[in-house]
Amino acid sequence: MDLGPFKKVVLGSVAFAIFWILAVFPAVPFLPIGRTAGSILGATLMVIFEVITPKEAYSAINLNLPVLGLLFGTMVVSIYLERADMFKHLGVLLSWKSWGAKDMLCRICVVSAISSALFTNDTACVFLTEFILKIARQNNIRPEPFLLGLASSSNIGSSATPIGNPQNLIIAIQSDIFFGEFVLGLLPAVLVGVFVNALILICMFWRLLSDVKEEEDDALYEMIVMEEEDALDELIVKEDSAVHQISLATMSSPKSLESHEYDPIAEHVNSQRLCELDMCSDSSGEIELKKSVLSKKEATDNIGEQMEERFARGGVQGTTEKMTDLESGPQQSTEESKGQLNRWKRLSWKLCIYLGTVGMLVAFLMGLDMSWTALTAALIFVILDFKDAGPCLEKVSYSLLVFFCGMFITVEGFNKTEIPSSLWSLMEPHARIDHASGIAVLAIVILVLSNVASNVPTVILLGAKVAASAAEISPNKEKKAWLILTWVSTVAGNLSLLGSAANIIVCEQALRAQPSYNITFWSHLKFGVPSTLIVTTIGLALIHCYDV
Repeated sequence: MDLGPFKKVVLGSVAFAIFWILAVFPAVPFLPIGRTAGSILGATLMVIFEVITPKEAYSAINLNLPVLGLLFGTMVVSIYLERADMFKHLGVLLSWKSWGAKDMLCRICVVSAISSALFTNDTACVFLTEFILKIARQNNIRPEPFLLGLASSSNIGSSATPIGNPQNLIIAIQSDIFFGEFVLGLLPAVLVGVFVNALILICMFWRLLSDVKEEEDDALYEMIVMEEEDALDELIVKEDSAVHQISLATMSSPKSLESHEYDPIAEHVNSQRLCELDMCSDSSGEIELKKSVLSKKEATDNIGEQMEERFARGGVQGTTEKMTDLESGPQQSTEESKGQLNRWKRLSWKLCIYLGTVGMLVAFLMGLDMSWTALTAALIFVILDFKDAGPCLEKVSYSLLVFFCGMFITVEGFNKTEIPSSLWSLMEPHARIDHASGIAVLAIVILVLSNVASNVPTVILLGAKVAASAAEISPNKEKKAWLILTWVSTVAGNLSLLGSAANIIVCEQALRAQPSYNITFWSHLKFGVPSTLIVTTIGLALIHCYDV
């Protein structure tokens, strides 16, 4: 296929190159304006350079309004789920009755895969990274394998549903594949992929995860010693409380108020307590323990003298304070009932949010329009909250929506240059999915482009062309081509640290944490290359065997 006019090809390529550089390297030194501004700049240059007309630019956004609506709706739903403590419950699940570091790593892989399939991979990484770092600090474990497991499993798990990541949203809208059919086609590959990915992590970090066991045993021994010391301190406090109560009972009697007589009962209890503590103490700490008990006895005697003086001087004041306490009883009970009512309201609201989310997923499975279903669920949550939705809506990533708008215009302009079509015409005979070698070539092209140009632009550039090529074979092959594009473009994000936004989110949050931890590009690459190649190959074999 011939290229477009020379001027359009050159200027369109320049505009797309600027967009690509700022999308992949948002803090580039000569123009550190970020991804969103870079997307707007690329779109504007496409119009200024007359690669596309303003009307065509608006049309590019209009064609993808369902994608923007679905993305906005899922972001709002995720915000209300976060307010309903959904991600806190997932964080607790990570460490509940854990059997060790390897078990914890497997849990992280499973939980992150499930949460990313339901709430998008970026959202799962934002909320779960904090919990994983906290668990690693509490158990004195290096967090690297857990952070890699979170990011990679989130990418793999997000490919299971159309709402798992942005490129899936685009594929689901363009391919018209039903939600349930989409899930069934990719679920076997996702399940096996998560398992294999966790197995690779355990093998690579076996020594690190095994050393944690000895540290946990030492920590358990220290915890037992501390519990024994706390039990001894509790015994001392209980004995002091018993003596203090007997002293108050003695002082409150008329006889004790008239004169300070010798109390044989209190003296007997004190002496008995000292004997018991002497028997409990060992030979090395006997003197210190006796000193502690004697000092506590002196403090108790001082309190008793102060209480005697208070009762002797102002009995009326004490009676008035007791009456005040009795009057405050009904007020305290009213506050407790209000607090209990608020707790029930909060619990009911959270239950409605959870049920609403389940209802949204059921509507997806029934084949209803995903964009309007997500928007409806978001609106229901806003109404159930019954307060100004401004603070929640402010948390929506509008910059991401703007980035998508600019990207749609920029990619549409680049397609007008006919460069993508020309390149695909060269690759298409070798990338047909009716044989294994063609699937391998197609997977390599998607894998490379997803790491060079990012997965979302890759899907926009290749989606229609790959589907059209497969449709020439059979309609079933067209659906399978969309599933292959979904799987490879998503798992490709695990290849390098810059392969997906989820990787960057995990890395940046770990770097800002206290204490900070840095995942380097090369340390991620050592894990990313074998994991991506093995998981992608196994997934492709399972998708190829699936009858659409």
